[in-house]
Amino acid sequence: MRTHHCNELRSSDIGSTVTLIGWVQSARDHGGVIFTDLRDREGLTQCVFHPEENAEAAKLSHTLRQEDVIQVVGLVAARLKTDDVDTTNSDIATGEIEIVVKELKIVNKAEVLPFQLDKEVHEDLRMKYRYLDMRRPKMARNMKLRHRITKTTRDVLDEDGFLEIETPILSKSTPEGARDFLVPSRMHPGSFYALPQAPQQYKQLLMVGGIEKYFQIARCFRDEDLRADRQPEFTQIDIEASFVNQDDIIGLIEKLMGRIFKESINADIPASFERITYQDAMNRFGSDKPDTRFGYELTELDAVFSTTKFKVFSSILKSGGCIKAINAKGFAGISSGQVDKLTKLAIEAGAKGLAYIQARGETPDTWRSPITKLFTEQELADLKEAMNIEAGDLILFGAGDWETVCDVLGRVRLKVAEYQKILEDNTDLNFLWVTEFPLLAYDAEDDKWNAVHHPFTRPVPEDEEKLRKGELEGLRAQAYDVVLNGYELGGGSIRIHEADLQEAMFDALGVTPEEKVEMFGHILDAFKYGAPPHGGVALGLDRVSMLVAGEESIREVIAFPKNNKGSDIMSDSPAEVDFKQLRELRIQTVAKKPQAQPDSAK
Repeated sequence: MRTHHCNELRSSDIGSTVTLIGWVQSARDHGGVIFTDLRDREGLTQCVFHPEENAEAAKLSHTLRQEDVIQVVGLVAARLKTDDVDTTNSDIATGEIEIVVKELKIVNKAEVLPFQLDKEVHEDLRMKYRYLDMRRPKMARNMKLRHRITKTTRDVLDEDGFLEIETPILSKSTPEGARDFLVPSRMHPGSFYALPQAPQQYKQLLMVGGIEKYFQIARCFRDEDLRADRQPEFTQIDIEASFVNQDDIIGLIEKLMGRIFKESINADIPASFERITYQDAMNRFGSDKPDTRFGYELTELDAVFSTTKFKVFSSILKSGGCIKAINAKGFAGISSGQVDKLTKLAIEAGAKGLAYIQARGETPDTWRSPITKLFTEQELADLKEAMNIEAGDLILFGAGDWETVCDVLGRVRLKVAEYQKILEDNTDLNFLWVTEFPLLAYDAEDDKWNAVHHPFTRPVPEDEEKLRKGELEGLRAQAYDVVLNGYELGGGSIRIHEADLQEAMFDALGVTPEEKVEMFGHILDAFKYGAPPHGGVALGLDRVSMLVAGEESIREVIAFPKNNKGSDIMSDSPAEVDFKQLRELRIQTVAKKPQAQPDSAK
């Protein structure tokens, strides 16, 4: 139906007769001569309808409107360009030529659009008419980028000897973090499959099966609250390999990221990334996925206030807590409204408030703060030195237990950078690895230990014997996350491959002998038959695509995403199903209560 796509013709094609087909981007009447921009997935070509070339086609062109599908046959001609008039368009690749139309066929007429494709509209409207939204050049570009990323991933892993293997979508519900999506079984009344949160156990069983190198562009499902970079169904680049250590996995991912960014957007990134431990990341940046494109690092002030008479600080230090602060250089002019918002953010993160100092001059007597009067001259001098306080700086404090202080100041740090527009127009790509995450986290409310990653994560060699002995405090994992500009691209770990160490892990998590057999019996049995040392990683394909495309939401790189309530408003899903379907599944729903009527309606 066409000889060329709409971004293919150039000056070298002038004089050729061609056939194009696509959508009408726009139609303009210049004194009876109609100019039309014809668009397909690849781009635009200008078409011109002259009555003297084909009167019938020219007459028909007057009826064209946006998004009509048309086919044209015509001659490639140079656009007019003289000293007085220049009709070329340097903004598009086909801007030096146009098609003088000889034949026009209207393939399909379009109704009036619910929104203009070249205008910004509410996201819900875009989601409802996603098939129209995807016609926009930006969305077409994003879909191409995602394809390129996926293809590059397959190429790199194939070159390295990995096999692409599918794992089951209908699986078994196991406690691995988020809430499972459940699927009732008609053939097994009262029993349910679970949609996989990740192919974790299957890929480990593939290693036991001798596959050695596996990958999958895997669909995963989690029934959890949504945000800009989270969806109930998502895609990850899932990788597992045998006879590897942490450095092997890290080297593979650095190679993969280098190829992805080079082949998708022609960006060169470092061959190897900086590595910092979880403890260091939290101490310096207040985050396990720190954005290192700017400073404002957290500074510990326990020594400065070790003998303070300020009761709030002294009581926190006596109880084993800590005091930290960040110096937002040059932001002493922060508004009271911004201070209020930062304070609210800190309280939401678990703080009781947010102390601050506005250094309006070099010396403490010129500082503005509700707390400086409670410090001694020596404490103020030590604080000035420790924080490198200069005129114009803003000091923001966090005091309490270590984890809360780090989290609070980590969030405040990002918000201050946003206020100061530090990252506006920043195109840096700051990759890093965060390693040695905690293996376990204690839940005081439930009085139990939980796996920070998942129950198959291996402790560092120095902590293996502690796990076997049940000494659970402070255990570190052979776990690693790859981070880009404050986003976690993915993470993984070296796995437990011995049955006895895996049993010790389940014991630490409070899994009973009966639960071990019921939920994990198959993998524990597999480990008894010569399981190889193995490890892996999973990268969020949606998130990688989002960052490559320069978007702020993964919905911009997913063809048919759910909205922030988990709904597909285009197809109206989720939706109720017919009673007969429920009856076959032996399921009965709770009837909705009728809405109470106002007195006037009774």
